[in-house]
Amino acid sequence: MSSIESQGLSADRRKKVRDRTVILIFGVLIIIAFMISMNTGFIRLSPLEVLRTLFGYGTEKQELILFEFRLPRIVISVLVGAGLAISGCILQGISRNALADPGILGINAGAGLVVMLFISFYPTTAAAPTFLLPVLALLGAGLTVMLIYSLSYKRHEGISPSRLLLTGIAVAAGISAVTIVLTLNLRPEQYQIVATWMAGSIWGTTWKYVLAVLPWIVVLIPYVMSKARVLNVLNLGDQMAYGLGMRVEKERLLLLAAAVGLAGSCVSVSGGIGFVGLIAPHLGRRLVGPKHQALLPASALIGGFLVIVADTLGRWIIRPSEIPAGIVVAVIGAPYFLYLLSRTKD
Repeated sequence: MSSIESQGLSADRRKKVRDRTVILIFGVLIIIAFMISMNTGFIRLSPLEVLRTLFGYGTEKQELILFEFRLPRIVISVLVGAGLAISGCILQGISRNALADPGILGINAGAGLVVMLFISFYPTTAAAPTFLLPVLALLGAGLTVMLIYSLSYKRHEGISPSRLLLTGIAVAAGISAVTIVLTLNLRPEQYQIVATWMAGSIWGTTWKYVLAVLPWIVVLIPYVMSKARVLNVLNLGDQMAYGLGMRVEKERLLLLAAAVGLAGSCVSVSGGIGFVGLIAPHLGRRLVGPKHQALLPASALIGGFLVIVADTLGRWIIRPSEIPAGIVVAVIGAPYFLYLLSRTKD
């Protein structure tokens, strides 16, 4: 083996070690944030009390606080962050648009409109409506994506990154306007629910909401991970992908459906949290590079960490009141979006 080949193998090994280290670090950070979040709230539990309660030695009140109120919310925060991050990573990969994100492209708004209509007319306390929410959100997100895709697609040209972004922003603005008009006719208690959702609050805070969104995450994220090589090829451009024998439109539509499923199911229990699908893939790309074999798991962990930290900060900053996690993420995400927009040439 030549010295050049050995240097290449050595560099490849170092890259794999670095990628695994980054993934491990964010995994540890999520565990730390998980522990801190369990100690954060209107009624404070010390770390020792949390540990005792986890092992079955807490009081009835402590078990109620930890297992019925905080743990479901924390688990949903991690699942939602991972789902939105993977969705954003897919959208950026298939569109070759660094600014693609479920929130910016209007997918979250479309899913939220259908969910808002549902919770406006039906009680959300029953078990059946809870498990219908991800399906309804998927319906709204799917219809929105079909509209955006049809408006931004041109024959013989395909999808233009800039046209896709501008179309998504316009559709999102239109859906948001419709949502605001519809809220004017809601009763006060219904308006409170919708306002909480629109602000991006983790409002599905019971185990039944965890069970409602978990199957979508468990099924779709491994499927997307298995398509990492496809995303790598799509990043090279349609002509190159066709040249390598890939059925581009079929693969793009399958991945787009997965992105819609992830975004819709997450939005149904977390509300309109934006920018997670934008920030997490970008940070992941800076840390592990553009190859999706490492980028997808890194983005998922970064997204989960970002949402759990945002939700914890929102519960801690102005106790006993709360700031919705969506607002905390927006405070970080909006300046970052403008920074990326200023650096985008297309």
